[in-house]
Amino acid sequence: MKKFNEYAVVDLGSNSFHMVIIRVINDAIQVIYKNKKNIHLATGLNVNNELSESSIMRGAQCLALFAERLNGFPQEHVRVVATHTLRVAKNKQKFLMAAAKVFPFPIEIISGQEEARLVYLGTMTAESTSSTDTKFVIDIGGGSTEIAIGKGNDLKPLIVASRPMGCVTYTKQFFHDQKINVVSFQRAKLAAEQQIEGMVNTIKKLNITVAFGTSGTIKSIYQILLDLGVCDGIITPKRLDDLIGYILEFESFHDINYPSLSQERKNVFVSGLAIFSGIFNALGLEALQFSPCALREGIFYELIGGPNCQDIRQNTAQSLSEHYNIDQRHAKQVVKTAKYFFSQWQQQAPITIPPNIESILYWAALLHEVGLTINFSSIHKHSSYILKNSNLPGFNEEQQLLLSTLVRYHRKSINIDAIPYFSLFEYKHIIPLMQILRLSILINNQRNSEIDLQAFRLKLLKNKLTKVTLEINHEFVENNKLILLDLEQEKKYWKAINDWKLSIELVN
Repeated sequence: MKKFNEYAVVDLGSNSFHMVIIRVINDAIQVIYKNKKNIHLATGLNVNNELSESSIMRGAQCLALFAERLNGFPQEHVRVVATHTLRVAKNKQKFLMAAAKVFPFPIEIISGQEEARLVYLGTMTAESTSSTDTKFVIDIGGGSTEIAIGKGNDLKPLIVASRPMGCVTYTKQFFHDQKINVVSFQRAKLAAEQQIEGMVNTIKKLNITVAFGTSGTIKSIYQILLDLGVCDGIITPKRLDDLIGYILEFESFHDINYPSLSQERKNVFVSGLAIFSGIFNALGLEALQFSPCALREGIFYELIGGPNCQDIRQNTAQSLSEHYNIDQRHAKQVVKTAKYFFSQWQQQAPITIPPNIESILYWAALLHEVGLTINFSSIHKHSSYILKNSNLPGFNEEQQLLLSTLVRYHRKSINIDAIPYFSLFEYKHIIPLMQILRLSILINNQRNSEIDLQAFRLKLLKNKLTKVTLEINHEFVENNKLILLDLEQEKKYWKAINDWKLSIELVN
């Protein structure tokens, strides 16, 4: 049977939805299909950050079209990411549910920092730079602007940042009726400068040697410079000032007349130019070149497993555990225990938990004590807060929330009603992970150097995934009586939850 060699990335941006499909042949990549639809999702946000019915409908209709082209694609060959507008939309679940009716692939909402990391990755895998360069990348989207800075050949940036300023949202905010005037432009430019003022000194100290800009706004600036006879298209302070001067001579967005500027781009170009100008000047950049590669290329790189492309989340989890001085020996023992119990659970369960969810269990086991730096009291709450609010490269919004949720309920009482709604994960998968994590941490409470896992056996009550029997070798209990006391308390926590039950049996 011929191996399926096509991959697809769908990018649900604030201004437009993109789908790109590639084919991999002999390690070479061929782009075989592109589709872009201007959805203007961000324009559908009201003052309460709620998406309008019409914007949700436009998005769902677009995804229905994309689904036709993706018919027959294995799920692991497709990655769908959503950015700023769905990050901030309070009724995002309404959009996700509408999308699920017509689009069979999971939609990941990624953080602004994760978006910046992927933009940097996509740009740096395509651009040739020196191993000594300090590289700056900026991407101005419809609802947010991402900035990333890295050094040398490392594909992992040193700094990632996302700011809530985009060409769609700034058009609504500063350019009413799409009229152009100096006052509106300067206000938008100053607002952009204010958004990054806390970063300016830090970035300048890094001494940027090469700068790239990606996506629609900067592509348009580059193309207009070519229209004006700038043969290399590189953006410099003088060329940018000249371009702004030309633009400010027009009275409205639709009066702008350059061959390369589409009617659609005219709707948001001026506000994007103001944002770019504010950042370019604030950072004192001397030159910036357009790169055609950004977010989607970064996603492809990880999707098809680029050279030395490991799971970035594993590196993130390990770095975080080291940063918070976690007891590595203890954490690894909890991870080992979780793997032991999960294996037993999966062998008996009538359902299969996907590997991408299983892995979050092990990261939760590794990181459940990050909050110990605050204090032991309420460590589950402290650890959960840290994991929910940290920058975790590689994790999308729901993966990070699930990690935080598992850690939040790794001990003490459990409020089932407070477990968040997930569109990517099923409740029937989350609960067993929570139970396994609790038991794995509990039997390692004494921090013994090497606990004998063979003394434990996890059993499920048939067709009742939340009712668990833990068999323990009686000889082991003779030397570890505290574990029984802890388990008796744990039984009470389980009993308080409808349909949960923990039974303990001592065996020979």
